[in-house]
Amino acid sequence: MKKSIVLVWFLTTSILVQSQTLLNQLASSASESSPPAFKAMKIASIQSTKTASQGDWYMYVSHRFGSIQGGFDTFYGLDKANTKLEMIYGLYDWVQLAISRESLRQTFAGSIKARLFTSWPIRTAIYSTVNINSSLSDATDFQQRLSFANQLLLSKRINTNLSLEIAPTHVRFNLPLEKVQQNDQKALGLGGRYKLTKRLSINADYIYNFSRSEESIYTNPLSLGVDIDTGGHIFQLMFSNAQSANEPGFISYAEGDWSEGDIYFGFHIVRVF
Repeated sequence: MKKSIVLVWFLTTSILVQSQTLLNQLASSASESSPPAFKAMKIASIQSTKTASQGDWYMYVSHRFGSIQGGFDTFYGLDKANTKLEMIYGLYDWVQLAISRESLRQTFAGSIKARLFTSWPIRTAIYSTVNINSSLSDATDFQQRLSFANQLLLSKRINTNLSLEIAPTHVRFNLPLEKVQQNDQKALGLGGRYKLTKRLSINADYIYNFSRSEESIYTNPLSLGVDIDTGGHIFQLMFSNAQSANEPGFISYAEGDWSEGDIYFGFHIVRVF
């Protein structure tokens, strides 16, 4: 717990220290010749380096259905939906705040994402979130309900069509779901987007959890999908072996296995106001 608090405090302090420099760069960032690496705030499951513009409200509606292994009995998972509703606000052009509620484990979450060093050829952002598992028994201590994820996001538009991202990650569970799992976990995320047309792209991301116990029943998350840009909305359709849309959930507890066909269909609907 103390380590997570120190890390979040360090990230927040870093943002404040660099804020003046970043504000001075905003005027020039609008004229950057390189367009954003990603159109949406998520690649598939993991965060991209995109942030909301100042004053913009975004609504993210995320669904992850049940495993397609259920066959027709569960209508290939559509009868078992996990829903996440998230509101995102652009505090500045380079920093956004968000709150959300996910039905899986009745999870409430808050997050902050900030872009850094806008003059760099590599787009850089930090992302930090705290989750509250409200599905645990009433006797559970509040601190045991908490989990955290902190990420450094580094993306690059390789060419007109291809964008890539790498995401060193730290996850903290005050009360892991498995006794064999560590409280603190280190992971590395990799993601990419390939543009097929002006409004259509294919996306993929994968996270390797270096701290996963060999006795764990969970696996590393792999997500494959497409983005469809309709102008006012972005539809993100995907298949993943993780049902949670929250970082601590899918990074540590991906329930499915691609090799066994145990995967989940899902989508994001993104609307900006």
